[in-house]
Amino acid sequence: MTITLTQKENSELWAEAEMNSLQNSEPDEFVCQMPKLLGKGYVREIEVHSHLLLSISNYESHEDLLIKIPQSDHRLQFNVLLSGKAFDEYGGQLGEGYTLISGSGVQRKMTLEIPKSRYVGVEIELPPDLLTTFFPDEDGQIPRQLRLLAKGQDWQTLIYPQITTAIQGVAQQIVSCPYKGMMKRMYLQGKVIELMALQLGPIFADHGGLHYSPRLKPATIARIDYAREILLSRLENPPSIVELAQLVGVSTTTLKRGFTELFGTTVFRYITDKRMEWAEQLLRQGNTTVAEIANKIGYSNPGHFAAAFKCRFGITPSQCLMSKKVLLGS
Repeated sequence: MTITLTQKENSELWAEAEMNSLQNSEPDEFVCQMPKLLGKGYVREIEVHSHLLLSISNYESHEDLLIKIPQSDHRLQFNVLLSGKAFDEYGGQLGEGYTLISGSGVQRKMTLEIPKSRYVGVEIELPPDLLTTFFPDEDGQIPRQLRLLAKGQDWQTLIYPQITTAIQGVAQQIVSCPYKGMMKRMYLQGKVIELMALQLGPIFADHGGLHYSPRLKPATIARIDYAREILLSRLENPPSIVELAQLVGVSTTTLKRGFTELFGTTVFRYITDKRMEWAEQLLRQGNTTVAEIANKIGYSNPGHFAAAFKCRFGITPSQCLMSKKVLLGS
Protein backbone atom coordinates (compact mmCIF):
# COMPACT_ATOMS: atom_id res chain seq x y z
CA MET A 1 0.00 0.00 0.00
CA THR A 2 1.17 3.52 -0.78
CA ILE A 3 0.08 6.56 1.22
CA THR A 4 -0.18 9.74 -0.87
CA LEU A 5 -0.21 13.11 0.90
CA THR A 6 0.13 16.73 -0.06
CA GLN A 7 2.85 18.59 1.77
CA LYS A 8 0.15 20.45 3.71
CA GLU A 9 -1.47 17.18 4.82
CA ASN A 10 1.91 15.76 5.85
CA SER A 11 2.71 18.91 7.83
CA GLU A 12 -0.66 18.74 9.57
CA LEU A 13 -0.02 15.13 10.62
CA TRP A 14 3.34 16.09 12.11
CA ALA A 15 1.84 19.18 13.79
CA GLU A 16 -0.77 16.97 15.46
CA ALA A 17 1.96 14.56 16.54
CA GLU A 18 3.93 17.48 18.00
CA MET A 19 0.98 18.40 20.23
CA ASN A 20 1.17 14.92 21.74
CA SER A 21 4.95 15.03 22.17
CA LEU A 22 6.82 16.28 25.21
CA GLN A 23 9.48 18.98 25.35
CA ASN A 24 12.84 17.40 26.06
CA SER A 25 14.61 18.32 29.28
CA GLU A 26 17.51 19.68 27.22
CA PRO A 27 17.35 23.42 26.35
CA ASP A 28 16.60 24.29 22.70
CA GLU A 29 15.66 20.66 22.00
CA PHE A 30 12.38 19.02 21.05
CA VAL A 31 11.48 15.39 20.36
CA CYS A 32 8.49 14.72 18.10
CA GLN A 33 7.06 11.20 17.83
CA MET A 34 6.27 10.11 14.28
CA PRO A 35 2.55 10.24 13.35
CA LYS A 36 1.02 6.82 13.96
CA LEU A 37 -0.46 6.74 10.46
CA LEU A 38 3.04 6.89 8.97
CA GLY A 39 5.12 4.71 11.27
CA LYS A 40 6.91 4.66 14.60
CA GLY A 41 9.96 6.44 15.92
CA TYR A 42 10.90 10.09 16.35
CA VAL A 43 12.55 13.21 14.99
CA ARG A 44 14.73 15.14 17.44
CA GLU A 45 15.14 18.88 16.72
CA ILE A 46 17.99 20.86 18.30
CA GLU A 47 18.90 24.52 17.74
CA VAL A 48 22.68 24.18 17.89
CA HIS A 49 23.36 27.77 16.83
CA SER A 50 21.18 30.84 16.35
CA HIS A 51 18.94 30.12 13.32
CA LEU A 52 20.69 26.77 12.69
CA LEU A 53 18.40 23.79 13.27
CA LEU A 54 19.64 20.20 13.50
CA SER A 55 17.12 17.38 13.05
CA ILE A 56 17.99 13.77 13.89
CA SER A 57 15.58 11.17 12.50
CA ASN A 58 15.19 7.63 13.78
CA TYR A 59 11.97 5.95 12.68
CA GLU A 60 10.43 3.11 10.68
CA SER A 61 7.73 3.82 8.11
CA HIS A 62 4.71 1.51 7.79
CA GLU A 63 4.05 2.02 4.09
CA ASP A 64 5.53 3.59 0.97
CA LEU A 65 4.87 7.33 1.05
CA LEU A 66 4.37 9.84 -1.78
CA ILE A 67 4.44 13.52 -0.81
CA LYS A 68 3.25 16.06 -3.39
CA ILE A 69 5.26 19.24 -2.82
CA PRO A 70 4.08 22.54 -4.35
CA GLN A 71 6.37 25.29 -5.64
CA SER A 72 7.50 27.14 -2.53
CA ASP A 73 10.31 29.09 -0.88
CA HIS A 74 13.06 26.91 0.57
CA ARG A 75 15.85 27.39 3.09
CA LEU A 76 19.34 25.93 2.80
CA GLN A 77 19.51 22.29 3.94
CA PHE A 78 22.12 19.54 4.24
CA ASN A 79 20.84 15.94 4.44
CA VAL A 80 22.54 12.62 5.15
CA LEU A 81 20.74 9.29 5.49
CA LEU A 82 22.52 6.43 7.23
CA SER A 83 19.54 4.16 6.56
CA GLY A 84 16.70 4.47 4.06
CA LYS A 85 16.38 6.35 0.78
CA ALA A 86 14.18 8.93 -0.97
CA PHE A 87 13.70 9.96 -4.63
CA ASP A 88 12.25 12.91 -6.49
CA GLU A 89 10.74 12.86 -9.97
CA TYR A 90 13.71 14.74 -11.46
CA GLY A 91 16.12 11.89 -10.77
CA GLY A 92 17.50 13.06 -7.44
CA GLN A 93 18.29 10.44 -4.82
CA LEU A 94 19.09 10.78 -1.12
CA GLY A 95 20.47 7.71 0.63
CA GLU A 96 22.13 4.51 -0.61
CA GLY A 97 25.31 6.26 -1.69
CA TYR A 98 24.17 9.88 -2.00
CA THR A 99 23.72 12.85 0.30
CA LEU A 100 21.77 16.01 -0.52
CA ILE A 101 22.39 19.74 -0.39
CA SER A 102 19.16 21.70 -0.99
CA GLY A 103 20.04 25.29 -1.77
CA SER A 104 17.85 28.19 -0.74
CA GLY A 105 15.53 29.72 -3.32
CA VAL A 106 12.33 28.52 -4.98
CA GLN A 107 11.70 24.79 -4.73
CA ARG A 108 10.15 23.23 -7.83
CA LYS A 109 6.82 21.49 -7.68
CA MET A 110 7.66 17.81 -7.28
CA THR A 111 6.58 14.44 -5.94
CA LEU A 112 8.85 12.90 -3.31
CA GLU A 113 8.89 9.10 -3.02
CA ILE A 114 9.82 7.64 0.36
CA PRO A 115 9.78 3.80 0.32
CA LYS A 116 8.80 1.76 3.36
CA SER A 117 12.02 1.36 5.37
CA ARG A 118 13.97 2.17 8.51
CA TYR A 119 15.23 5.76 8.44
CA VAL A 120 18.15 7.12 10.40
CA GLY A 121 19.60 10.42 9.32
CA VAL A 122 20.60 14.00 9.89
CA GLU A 123 19.21 17.23 8.45
CA ILE A 124 20.75 20.68 8.93
CA GLU A 125 18.67 23.75 8.09
CA LEU A 126 19.89 27.36 8.04
CA PRO A 127 19.51 30.67 6.20
CA PRO A 128 22.16 31.01 3.44
CA ASP A 129 23.71 34.12 5.00
CA LEU A 130 25.05 31.90 7.80
CA LEU A 131 27.53 30.57 5.23
CA THR A 132 29.41 33.84 5.79
CA THR A 133 29.68 32.91 9.48
CA PHE A 134 31.00 29.38 8.97
CA PHE A 135 32.71 29.55 5.55
CA PRO A 136 33.52 33.21 4.75
CA ASP A 137 35.82 34.26 1.91
CA GLU A 138 38.64 36.76 2.41
CA ASP A 139 36.12 39.63 2.28
CA GLY A 140 33.75 38.07 4.80
CA GLN A 141 31.21 37.18 2.08
CA ILE A 142 29.75 33.92 0.79
CA PRO A 143 32.54 32.26 -1.23
CA ARG A 144 32.10 32.40 -4.99
CA GLN A 145 31.78 28.60 -5.18
CA LEU A 146 28.85 28.58 -2.74
CA ARG A 147 26.76 31.40 -4.21
CA LEU A 148 24.75 28.86 -6.18
CA LEU A 149 23.24 27.88 -2.80
CA ALA A 150 21.71 31.33 -2.25
CA LYS A 151 19.29 31.72 -5.17
CA GLY A 152 16.77 34.24 -3.81
CA GLN A 153 13.75 34.12 -6.13
CA ASP A 154 15.28 31.69 -8.64
CA TRP A 155 15.07 27.90 -8.67
CA GLN A 156 17.01 26.38 -5.82
CA THR A 157 20.09 24.33 -6.65
CA LEU A 158 19.95 20.66 -5.63
CA ILE A 159 23.27 18.83 -5.35
CA TYR A 160 23.76 15.15 -4.56
CA PRO A 161 27.32 14.58 -3.29
CA GLN A 162 28.32 10.96 -2.91
CA ILE A 163 28.51 9.76 0.66
CA THR A 164 32.02 9.08 1.95
CA THR A 165 33.34 7.21 4.94
CA ALA A 166 34.09 10.58 6.58
CA ILE A 167 30.55 11.92 5.99
CA GLN A 168 29.04 8.69 7.25
CA GLY A 169 31.25 8.76 10.34
CA VAL A 170 30.38 12.34 11.31
CA ALA A 171 26.65 11.76 10.74
CA GLN A 172 26.82 8.70 13.00
CA GLN A 173 28.65 10.73 15.67
CA ILE A 174 25.84 13.31 15.56
CA VAL A 175 23.16 10.63 15.89
CA SER A 176 25.06 8.97 18.77
CA CYS A 177 26.15 12.14 20.61
CA PRO A 178 27.23 11.00 24.10
CA TYR A 179 27.06 14.39 25.87
CA LYS A 180 24.46 16.45 27.73
CA GLY A 181 23.91 20.12 28.38
CA MET A 182 26.44 22.68 27.17
CA MET A 183 28.95 20.01 26.16
CA LYS A 184 26.32 18.49 23.88
CA ARG A 185 25.60 21.84 22.23
CA MET A 186 29.30 22.59 21.66
CA TYR A 187 29.95 19.07 20.37
CA LEU A 188 27.06 19.21 17.92
CA GLN A 189 28.01 22.67 16.72
CA GLY A 190 31.43 21.38 15.74
CA LYS A 191 30.07 18.23 14.12
CA VAL A 192 27.43 20.12 12.14
CA ILE A 193 30.06 22.46 10.67
CA GLU A 194 32.30 19.47 9.93
CA LEU A 195 29.48 17.64 8.16
CA MET A 196 28.60 20.67 6.03
CA ALA A 197 32.28 21.15 5.13
CA LEU A 198 32.59 17.51 4.03
CA GLN A 199 29.50 17.74 1.84
CA LEU A 200 30.71 21.04 0.34
CA GLY A 201 34.19 19.66 -0.34
CA PRO A 202 33.55 18.54 -3.94
CA ILE A 203 32.19 22.01 -4.79
CA PHE A 204 35.33 23.76 -3.54
CA ALA A 205 37.48 21.15 -5.28
CA ASP A 206 35.46 21.65 -8.49
CA HIS A 207 35.08 17.92 -8.98
CA GLY A 208 33.04 16.75 -11.93
CA GLY A 209 30.14 14.36 -11.64
CA LEU A 210 28.06 16.33 -9.17
CA HIS A 211 24.37 16.24 -10.00
CA TYR A 212 23.02 19.79 -10.15
CA SER A 213 19.43 20.86 -10.65
CA PRO A 214 18.54 23.62 -13.15
CA ARG A 215 19.84 26.91 -11.79
CA LEU A 216 17.78 29.65 -13.44
CA LYS A 217 14.14 30.01 -14.39
CA PRO A 218 13.45 30.38 -18.13
CA ALA A 219 12.09 33.90 -17.50
CA THR A 220 15.30 34.87 -15.72
CA ILE A 221 17.43 33.46 -18.55
CA ALA A 222 15.46 35.53 -21.05
CA ARG A 223 15.99 38.69 -19.01
CA ILE A 224 19.72 38.11 -18.68
CA ASP A 225 19.94 37.45 -22.41
CA TYR A 226 18.19 40.79 -22.89
CA ALA A 227 20.75 42.41 -20.57
CA ARG A 228 23.54 41.13 -22.82
CA GLU A 229 21.79 42.60 -25.88
CA ILE A 230 21.59 45.97 -24.14
CA LEU A 231 25.30 45.85 -23.35
CA LEU A 232 26.21 44.99 -26.94
CA SER A 233 24.15 47.91 -28.23
CA ARG A 234 25.70 50.36 -25.77
CA LEU A 235 29.34 49.31 -25.50
CA GLU A 236 30.61 52.90 -25.74
CA ASN A 237 28.37 53.99 -22.83
CA PRO A 238 27.02 50.93 -21.00
CA PRO A 239 24.53 51.26 -18.13
CA SER A 240 25.64 50.58 -14.57
CA ILE A 241 24.82 47.23 -12.98
CA VAL A 242 21.97 48.85 -11.05
CA GLU A 243 20.57 50.53 -14.18
CA LEU A 244 20.90 47.35 -16.24
CA ALA A 245 19.12 45.27 -13.59
CA GLN A 246 16.26 47.79 -13.54
CA LEU A 247 16.03 47.79 -17.34
CA VAL A 248 15.59 44.00 -17.52
CA GLY A 249 13.56 43.58 -14.32
CA VAL A 250 15.82 41.53 -12.04
CA SER A 251 17.76 42.27 -8.88
CA THR A 252 21.44 43.22 -9.16
CA THR A 253 22.36 40.00 -7.33
CA THR A 254 20.39 37.86 -9.80
CA LEU A 255 21.87 39.75 -12.74
CA LYS A 256 25.47 39.31 -11.60
CA ARG A 257 25.08 35.68 -10.59
CA GLY A 258 22.99 34.72 -13.61
CA PHE A 259 25.27 36.49 -16.08
CA THR A 260 28.24 34.54 -14.74
CA GLU A 261 26.35 31.24 -14.90
CA LEU A 262 25.10 31.80 -18.46
CA PHE A 263 28.16 33.38 -20.05
CA GLY A 264 31.03 32.28 -17.82
CA THR A 265 32.17 35.81 -17.03
CA THR A 266 31.17 38.89 -15.07
CA VAL A 267 29.23 41.79 -16.59
CA PHE A 268 32.29 44.06 -16.27
CA ARG A 269 34.63 41.52 -17.90
CA TYR A 270 32.12 40.90 -20.68
CA ILE A 271 31.91 44.62 -21.48
CA THR A 272 35.69 44.96 -21.43
CA ASP A 273 36.23 41.95 -23.70
CA LYS A 274 33.68 43.14 -26.24
CA ARG A 275 35.13 46.65 -26.21
CA MET A 276 38.61 45.25 -26.84
CA GLU A 277 37.36 43.07 -29.70
CA TRP A 278 35.70 46.13 -31.24
CA ALA A 279 38.86 48.19 -30.76
CA GLU A 280 41.00 45.49 -32.37
CA GLN A 281 38.77 45.50 -35.44
CA LEU A 282 39.02 49.30 -35.72
CA LEU A 283 42.79 49.25 -35.29
CA ARG A 284 43.18 46.58 -37.97
CA GLN A 285 41.34 48.87 -40.41
CA GLY A 286 44.26 51.27 -39.99
CA ASN A 287 42.42 54.49 -40.80
CA THR A 288 42.17 56.17 -37.39
CA THR A 289 44.31 57.00 -34.35
CA VAL A 290 44.59 55.15 -31.05
CA ALA A 291 43.14 58.13 -29.17
CA GLU A 292 40.14 58.30 -31.51
CA ILE A 293 39.43 54.60 -31.09
CA ALA A 294 39.76 54.85 -27.30
CA ASN A 295 37.21 57.65 -27.27
CA LYS A 296 34.90 55.81 -29.70
CA ILE A 297 34.63 52.69 -27.53
CA GLY A 298 34.07 54.69 -24.34
CA TYR A 299 37.52 55.28 -22.80
CA SER A 300 38.21 58.91 -21.88
CA ASN A 301 41.72 57.97 -20.75
CA PRO A 302 43.88 56.50 -23.58
CA GLY A 303 46.28 55.07 -21.00
CA HIS A 304 43.53 52.99 -19.41
CA PHE A 305 42.49 51.81 -22.86
CA ALA A 306 46.05 50.83 -23.76
CA ALA A 307 46.47 48.86 -20.54
CA ALA A 308 43.19 46.97 -21.05
CA PHE A 309 44.05 46.24 -24.69
CA LYS A 310 47.50 44.87 -23.85
CA CYS A 311 46.02 42.73 -21.08
CA ARG A 312 43.56 41.26 -23.60
CA PHE A 313 45.81 40.77 -26.64
CA GLY A 314 49.39 40.95 -25.34
CA ILE A 315 50.33 43.95 -27.51
CA THR A 316 49.61 47.66 -27.23
CA PRO A 317 47.05 49.41 -29.46
CA SER A 318 49.92 51.30 -31.16
CA GLN A 319 51.66 48.02 -32.00
CA CYS A 320 48.40 46.63 -33.38
CA LEU A 321 47.91 49.75 -35.49
CA MET A 322 51.50 49.76 -36.70
CA SER A 323 51.39 46.11 -37.72
CA LYS A 324 48.40 46.87 -39.89
CA LYS A 325 50.13 49.85 -41.48
CA VAL A 326 53.20 47.72 -42.23
CA LEU A 327 51.01 45.06 -43.81
CA LEU A 328 49.43 47.74 -45.97
CA GLY A 329 52.88 49.02 -46.98
CA SER A 330 52.26 52.52 -45.62
